Amino acid sequence: MVWTTRDRYTTDPMNTENKTNEMATKADSKIETVSFVSLGCPKNLVDSEKMLGLLAEDGLLPVDSDEPADAVVVNTCGFLEAAKDESIGEINQAVALKEEGLVKRVVVAGCLVQRQRAKLLEWCPGIDAMIGVFDRDRIIEAVKGPTGFEIGNDIAVELPVYSSIAANAVIAKQHREMGDEVTGYFEEDGGRMRLTARHYAYLRISEGCNQNCAFCTIPSIRGKMRSKPVDRIVGEARELMNDGAFELNLIGQDTTSFGDDIGYEAGLVGMLEGLNGVVKEYGGGWVRLMYAYPSKFTDEMVEAIARLEHVVKYIDIPLQHINDGVLDRMRRYTSRECIETLLRKLKERVPGIAIRTTFISGFPGETEEQHQELVEFVRGFGFENMGVFGYSPEPGTVAGTMYGKGDAVDDETIARRIDELMMTQQTVVFERHDAMVANEDEVDVLIDAKTDSVLEGEDGDVAGVLYQGRTSRQAPQVDGVTYVHSESGQEYALGEIVKCRVIGYDGYDLIAKPVRELEKRVSLPLA
Repeated sequence: MVWTTRDRYTTDPMNTENKTNEMATKADSKIETVSFVSLGCPKNLVDSEKMLGLLAEDGLLPVDSDEPADAVVVNTCGFLEAAKDESIGEINQAVALKEEGLVKRVVVAGCLVQRQRAKLLEWCPGIDAMIGVFDRDRIIEAVKGPTGFEIGNDIAVELPVYSSIAANAVIAKQHREMGDEVTGYFEEDGGRMRLTARHYAYLRISEGCNQNCAFCTIPSIRGKMRSKPVDRIVGEARELMNDGAFELNLIGQDTTSFGDDIGYEAGLVGMLEGLNGVVKEYGGGWVRLMYAYPSKFTDEMVEAIARLEHVVKYIDIPLQHINDGVLDRMRRYTSRECIETLLRKLKERVPGIAIRTTFISGFPGETEEQHQELVEFVRGFGFENMGVFGYSPEPGTVAGTMYGKGDAVDDETIARRIDELMMTQQTVVFERHDAMVANEDEVDVLIDAKTDSVLEGEDGDVAGVLYQGRTSRQAPQVDGVTYVHSESGQEYALGEIVKCRVIGYDGYDLIAKPVRELEKRVSLPLA
């Protein structure tokens, strides 16, 4: 490691004495507290939790982002242009605090560092250190400030204090002198300091992706797929359950391909069986599968979801489109026929399953006819949960090169198409909710939080309290929620399962009342 000669705070580039003194001051500044800003997807959140765990283990005190801290870490998202802009905004806010003397060090980590490390210091010239996605274990050096810096061998850029940015997982493995006896290089996520509520957690089963969809930057940022060995996954699941988790949300860029890269023949099914067993040991819980790739979904996977009691009847399958021509241009390696066959199997073989998906609107070359095909598909199938993203041309992707060839869909058209898709989905959801209310459906609700809402009755008296929770058909952060109205003011614990009856809805969110309270209200006095 060597000292950098880069200096961003003196106007005289030849003032060596000032540079030396300033760098020494920074190196000697004692960092005792740290706050985190975690942006992007749940995979990024797990990275943040792991880095926080490492810092806490080293003796640093984590504080809320709205409290004064010696160091601020911004874990960035660089998936889309909008995410890049959000990340840059957060970084520059932290830098502004440092310029006011309220923060000693600004550290930037995550996908935007990995993707744009050569430009990031130009966009945000107040950064003190950067950490790539393969180097979370170096976060202590980045936050505390070592006597130099190390950077990946694929780039030569002067950095202010410290940086560890391995170009890919192979180089990261070499840096750590991990021999061939270690299969692959995977992210160890044990010992995290969780940022979610205690009763639910994200459990990463793999990292990276081998699919190479035309629109996606993930392979260039996170690398090729790296499945985590099942024994490590099971171990982390036990750790999370010991810490109070009831719900384990399984994440990865392509969860249905789990095990393919490490020769684990039992694949996703074997891993689900192992986790189902762990949850059973702890008396029950929810295991939720996210980010399933449709072309890799087998009959055995469908059957496993149906038979494993603690695997919730919910699946997240980002389909992206339904038109064969668009799917081909997206390099999705599937077709409308394959998608419809899979969805039909899931509905028929897993009674009551909730299916969530996402679509991309305005992909280069998408015609109005192809868009309308997608609208009719959404209207006809009836997804429980759905999201739509406008296409964003990302540098370095195959689809990014399509822009400028006359295939681009203008922003106004994309916005209109997104609105049409979401209004179609809204109609589907509202019709489903109307039926749930009419049928007086009863659902198990996992209590997530007690709200600050004060409910008043007709006479102005307080008419109970309102809790926020979710059914097994609602994943955290991405789906609607269920509000539980307790007229009696009954106290429910966070993480408690409460049997409720659906009495209404507010947009995509359900409104329910505890069945036990309804039964008390209608019971007749004894003679």
